[in-house]
Amino acid sequence: MPSVPLSAARSEVAVYDLDRTLTDSGSWVPFLRFWVLRQAPWRALLLPMVAIGGLAHTLGWRTRGQMKSWSHRWLIGPRVPAAQLAAAADAFADGFVAAHALAPARAAIAADVLAGRSVVIASASHAFYVRAIAARLGVQHVVATQARRDGDCVLPGLEGDNCYGAAKAAALRRWLANNAVPGAVVHFTSDHHSDLPCFELALASGGRVMCANPSSQLRAIAAARGWPAVHWGRIRSSLLERA
Repeated sequence: MPSVPLSAARSEVAVYDLDRTLTDSGSWVPFLRFWVLRQAPWRALLLPMVAIGGLAHTLGWRTRGQMKSWSHRWLIGPRVPAAQLAAAADAFADGFVAAHALAPARAAIAADVLAGRSVVIASASHAFYVRAIAARLGVQHVVATQARRDGDCVLPGLEGDNCYGAAKAAALRRWLANNAVPGAVVHFTSDHHSDLPCFELALASGGRVMCANPSSQLRAIAAARGWPAVHWGRIRSSLLERA
């Protein structure tokens, strides 16, 4: 879906991270589980290959983005029709949002919309399902990791950088340049210290920051810098998926 340019009257943008900020868990592993159970149960036999990639990531031999492509290759497939993936993303988002979206986070989004701010979800997760989640949270705009495409098929590789850390801030700057009013004030909310570049982007614009369900490192940064922190719910830990 093409982005809709913001009007001159809407000069504030509220940006939210997704996993463990708006939800009580990560979303990539749940999506992979959903896909395997609904689309290709036999791919569960390939979990040892995913585990090998996870070990390589732990040892520093693979980046986060490479690990994402690796797990996509084995559990989703090397070449999937985009329409099939979109239908699965819609079905996944229905259950995932119902089970994992945090009520205070949804209230914060609603308050931003009521205040006339444009709301953006900026996530390292894959855009092909983040868009579906965003739609169910009433959010139109998404900045997220893009999968490569070949015609009408989605491939495991990434189109550009994994939207994480400094790469997320760079992607957000591009989105603002293409969609927001010049000089728009940006507010940013996240749970994780890897989003420090986005926090700094928001502060440089004159916006506010919020540390929601903060990681221990982000909690320390928030205390040192006087940033507000809130707890929107109990966050589920996972050894297989970390921010």
